[in-house]
Amino acid sequence: MAYLILFASALGAATILPFYSEAVLLAYMHQGFSPWGLWAAATLGNTLGAHVNWLIGLYLLHYQDRRWFPVKPATLHKAQERFRRYGTWSLLLAWMPVGGDALTFVGGIMRVPFWLFTLLVGTGKGARYAAILWLGEQTLL
Repeated sequence: MAYLILFASALGAATILPFYSEAVLLAYMHQGFSPWGLWAAATLGNTLGAHVNWLIGLYLLHYQDRRWFPVKPATLHKAQERFRRYGTWSLLLAWMPVGGDALTFVGGIMRVPFWLFTLLVGTGKGARYAAILWLGEQTLL
């Protein structure tokens, strides 16, 4: 049950909801749960939460032909090409507490391919949770 709770808090933390998974992760680690299991649950939940943002961004593109849409099609296409060329790697920073969720939203708007989005976001978030677990372990010693 602990892994499911951590998964849910990590998923919520990656969306616009005000969740914080780090405290849950460290609490379960200090209770003796498997670091690998905790890492997997947190990484998977947080990465899937980022997919929610990606889908919302992608969904907004359905309205790009509306008058109220803030970006003209030609400008959007040019920005998408530029993002694919130079900005896609920024998705490795989707783990950041400030701005990370926005990057995943922009990834959807910019139509980053699902597989690449998953690889970059999952790598960054997995590395972050590994670092948190490592630092948490150091405080136990």
